[in-house]
Amino acid sequence: MTTITDHGDVEPAGTAGPGESPESADNSKKRASAADPGECRVNSDNSKKRASARRRGRGLEGERERGRLVLAAVLGALAAACSVGLLATSAWLISRSAQRPPVLYLMAPAAVVQAFGLGRAALRYAERLAGHDAALRLLAARRVRAYDALARLAPAGLADYRSGDLIARLVADIDSLADRWLRVRLPFAAAALAAAAAVAVTGVLCPGAGLVLGATLVVSALAAPAIAVALSRREEREFARLRGDLAAATLELLDGAAELAAFGADGRALAAVQEKGARAGKAAIRSGYARGAGAAVSALATGAALCGALLFAVPAVRDGRLAAVLLAVVVLTPLAAHEVVAGLAPAAQEIPRLRAAAARVADVLRRPAPVDEPATPASLPGPPYDLSVSGLTAGWAPGQAVLRDLWFDAPAGSRTAIVGPSGSGKTTLALVLLRFLDYSAGLVTLGGRDLRTLHSDAVRSVIGVCEQDAHVFDSTLEANLRLAKPSATLDELRSALSRARLLDWVDSLPLGLATTVGEHGARLSGGQRQRLALARVLLADFPVVILDEPAEHLDEATAAALTRDLLSAVAGRTVLLITHRPVARGMVDHVLRLDGGRLAAAHPARNLFPREGKARPAPVLLTR
Repeated sequence: MTTITDHGDVEPAGTAGPGESPESADNSKKRASAADPGECRVNSDNSKKRASARRRGRGLEGERERGRLVLAAVLGALAAACSVGLLATSAWLISRSAQRPPVLYLMAPAAVVQAFGLGRAALRYAERLAGHDAALRLLAARRVRAYDALARLAPAGLADYRSGDLIARLVADIDSLADRWLRVRLPFAAAALAAAAAVAVTGVLCPGAGLVLGATLVVSALAAPAIAVALSRREEREFARLRGDLAAATLELLDGAAELAAFGADGRALAAVQEKGARAGKAAIRSGYARGAGAAVSALATGAALCGALLFAVPAVRDGRLAAVLLAVVVLTPLAAHEVVAGLAPAAQEIPRLRAAAARVADVLRRPAPVDEPATPASLPGPPYDLSVSGLTAGWAPGQAVLRDLWFDAPAGSRTAIVGPSGSGKTTLALVLLRFLDYSAGLVTLGGRDLRTLHSDAVRSVIGVCEQDAHVFDSTLEANLRLAKPSATLDELRSALSRARLLDWVDSLPLGLATTVGEHGARLSGGQRQRLALARVLLADFPVVILDEPAEHLDEATAAALTRDLLSAVAGRTVLLITHRPVARGMVDHVLRLDGGRLAAAHPARNLFPREGKARPAPVLLTR
């Protein structure tokens, strides 16, 4: 077994058992030591303590971020107040200067104007810094939770999502969650405080103008956003979904460009993407009309505030209730106050879109895992790691079984082939054994211990898989290998490549292990990609290896040669070879045939009878 540490290193743990290869004997001894129940209980307790510490850390971090957001709201309110104060004091200074007083009388007001101007810039910068810092930290935490959910769901739990749509949820939709604070909550909080201060100042100078300003601000801050939201609610709600559909269609077009061009379907596929883009564009245009309606209402409210201020302030000056030098202050302050709240309508208009994006992200986070982890995982057994399947029934959805009543044993060190046509349940069986998919009935044991009592990560530290379409990252050969063991030495990398029969080819390359493989391994042949995937499995040193259609997409001769090489490379381990091709005599110890999710035939027959005397269907020998 190999375990992944918190730093990403791979640490071996257990003892050598019968059938294991000689080079893994030392690692097997470590496995037996790590499988000690007392040590496993200590590790489990330590894991719980670390998890509790992480939860406490997230709580403290959340408190700090909320404190930063409150600070950002206060700074934003002060910056908005400085904007209002700047225009008000500038109006007073200009009016007072027209009276030609001594210059010394104007020095203090001029300094106040400068202070408001500098304060507005400095406070706005500080508000953006504090707000974005807090929002981006919260965003990072949400993104980590989303990635954790993906790791919990993959691969069986993600079958209902299109790749492009899932990317849109994890990137654009999560990014939009920061807008809830930066574009909605913080601007509304700052505008409310600054507008209240402006109404108070205006009301003290001219009560009638203050009432008009308060009423028009309510219209601009509440009615205009409500109108914009009402007119664009449907478009904003649909925009997140349309964006996801467009991303999914675009990604599918790029991934399948060669096949589409080969069958002359590239024009239709491009037209479909353009149609989705046009729908998203129309939704944006309709949303723009609503934004314009909100801006029009806000502009009308600003004009009404200005007219109301003149209506009440001019008679007040004429009657001596308001100093003439303050007339400009009463008239121009509403302009500054409405400028502060003018951006609230577009901000409120985004609320339906932000809620839809949050719902799409929450849909991923709330999705139930395809495997129920045990509340208290049992300790991992020591080697030898034999597999036993008894009455296994499993499927991708409740009541829709893909595998039905399977019985077979795979002793430690044995090589078992599972053959059958496409759709017979071979890959589903591999996912069950890897604990990527739960089973509804029966029993699966690893080393005599029920698979469902073990943590999935512990199971996957013993059982590894070489997939038919193993993902190869757009990086170097060395980086792709180190996925299995980040701390691997150069000799270990070369040994894994040698056993996978890839070392001579790597040595012939000018850059050797530093050679880039291209996206999805585009610069490698099908056989080279498969051997690279096998080298990763060998580097991780799994005691149990599942070879899932390792020769897919290859011709018969090449497939047979590759399969022999793969089986030779994993000699001494427990091997399950999943394939739809005929298996040559002598390549494996046992052959099981799946047909319609049931075990139809096997060779030799003795492995189809239970250990506890339970009758099983009479086997049919598979002739090879």
